[in-house]
Amino acid sequence: MGFTFTTMTLNLLLLIAMVATNILSLYHLSSTLQSPKSPKPPPPVPDQLLHQLHTIRATINHLTRLQNTNPTKKSTIPSDLLLYSHLSPIASSCHNHPELLHKYMTYTPFSLCPSDSDLAESLILRGCHPLPRRRCFSQTPQKPIPPNSLPQHPFSSSLPDNAVVWDHYTCKSFDCLNRQNPNLGFEPSRDVSKFNSYKSDLDLPIQQLFQIAKAAKSVLRLGLDVGGGTGSFAAAMKLRNVTVVTTTMNVAAPNSEAVALRGLVPLHVPLQQRLPLFDGVVDLVRCGRAVNRWIPVTVMEFLLFDADRVLRGGGYLWLDHFFSKGVDLEKVYAPLIGKLGYKKVKWATGNKTDASGVKNGEVFLTALLQKPVSR
Repeated sequence: MGFTFTTMTLNLLLLIAMVATNILSLYHLSSTLQSPKSPKPPPPVPDQLLHQLHTIRATINHLTRLQNTNPTKKSTIPSDLLLYSHLSPIASSCHNHPELLHKYMTYTPFSLCPSDSDLAESLILRGCHPLPRRRCFSQTPQKPIPPNSLPQHPFSSSLPDNAVVWDHYTCKSFDCLNRQNPNLGFEPSRDVSKFNSYKSDLDLPIQQLFQIAKAAKSVLRLGLDVGGGTGSFAAAMKLRNVTVVTTTMNVAAPNSEAVALRGLVPLHVPLQQRLPLFDGVVDLVRCGRAVNRWIPVTVMEFLLFDADRVLRGGGYLWLDHFFSKGVDLEKVYAPLIGKLGYKKVKWATGNKTDASGVKNGEVFLTALLQKPVSR
């Protein structure tokens, strides 16, 4: 019954659209016909009329596509995706990956959500952000820990495994992640001195950062850490009563959960998307090693200008151990950073001495730049 009603509605709309097309065509024809004695050519079709005709034709094509050629076959578009698209616009990049999007939105409403955080991650990294909302209940760990057992310090000795749903990760514990790579930040106590030590000119200890701000009669109250991993910088700033939120992605590891377990705020935002903050509201934007030469130059340019957007006048942009090929730093990235017109408070470079750095002639850059107070 519902299908028959839908088909009749579509046919009626098609009929109305076709009649409107014919009426407009006849109107234009009658207004341009000349007497047989007049050899003058007909005037050009008005732009407004052309626009109306194009709109009607596009509507006809759209309605024709909606008509199912096989009446016995149901629509392949998930019902909740159709419903949500009427409530709120969906990011254009989502439509470039219909199979992933349909899979993500294929679920049973008002029941437990599928265990598909990896699918959500794939869509977000492809530019489908924000994702459509769903009407299902998020999964929780099988053995949740009591709230009073959560870490009380941002640099605790360990993070509780029971606070994470490990379904889509090769490792099933934080210890496993630490064994694979102890520098990823999943053992917070190892990072307690990370932003307080000075080993080379590439380092900028937090104490020095505060001294620089004080000398410039500036303040550090609110900050954003772009690509901040497990939130070690935000944790170090928390100990100094500075609020820093961290953008991070769960690529092969539960970074967002680790940030939250440390009592910090994770923003699940990819590098290519607009920062979810209003203009001129933070004192500091730090870009860690996730911001590097592997980001396309155009994306990097938009990222830098978006950082400028959220920084207040007199705020600081900190590129911490950004790396690129040495020749590209001079010819590409330095001019790109220079477009901001910021004051260079610190600009230090050094060779990247690991195997990849030696092979590709890569260098590090640590730069602290101050936005003009007014423009």
